[in-house]
Amino acid sequence: MFDNKNKPKGLRRIYFASLNSFRAFKWLYFNESAFKQEILLLLLVIPCTFIFSISGKEQILLILSIVFIIFTEILNTAIEAVVDRIGLEINPLSGLAKDLGSASVLVSILMAVAIWLIILL
Repeated sequence: MFDNKNKPKGLRRIYFASLNSFRAFKWLYFNESAFKQEILLLLLVIPCTFIFSISGKEQILLILSIVFIIFTEILNTAIEAVVDRIGLEINPLSGLAKDLGSASVLVSILMAVAIWLIILL
C-alpha cells in the first residue's frame, strides 16, 4: 500500500526519481524501436547543426525540435502501457487513446520538419 507520509523528500526524492527515470530510459531503449530511432536521429543531427551557418539560438531550436519528438514518444509509450495494463481486449476507447498518442508523435515530427525547413531555407 502506498504511504503518502513516508515518501522520500529533498535530495533523497530526487535520487529515487532519477533512478526511476533511468530505468524507464533503459526500458524504452531496449523495447521501443521508435525511441531507439529517434535517439539515433538526435545523435546524427547534433553534429549536423554545426555544419550550417546559423546562430546558436537556431542551433538549439533545431536540436530541441528532435528532443520534443523523443518527449512525445515517451508520453505515447506511457499511454500505450496504461491502456495495455487496463486490458488487452479490443475497445474503441483504448484504440482511440493509442491513436491520439500516435497522433501527438506525428504532430511533433511535423513541427520538427517545419522548424528545420524554416531555419535552413
